[in-house]
Amino acid sequence: MHNSNVVIQGLMLLGVKNMLDNIDKMTEIAFQIILYAGNGRSNAMEAIQEAKKGNFEMADKLINRASDELAKAHDYQTKLIQDEAKGNQQLVNIMLVHSQDHLMTAITVKDLSIEIIELYRNK
Repeated sequence: MHNSNVVIQGLMLLGVKNMLDNIDKMTEIAFQIILYAGNGRSNAMEAIQEAKKGNFEMADKLINRASDELAKAHDYQTKLIQDEAKGNQQLVNIMLVHSQDHLMTAITVKDLSIEIIELYRNK
């Protein structure tokens, strides 16, 4: 009986370790999403400032950079969704939720920046 308790405890510790490894993985992915989303948002905001100055060539380049950065963040998000669709249950932590907020906000900022730049361009 004593040996079975050791085995059970070992299996429980392995389960906890796997859970902690999963949380670490999610946190790492969350930081990547935050990084790329933040870069994209910053590029979009800079693009508006360039458009204000009438520098539309630079504004367009910055919007393209924003799109590239947001695509990188979106790639991380898509991989998580695909993994879950394959049946790989993911543990969601608050950092991952926070990263999703950053990404969605950054995408909205980029979309609105494009519209604002067009308003300046057609002024």
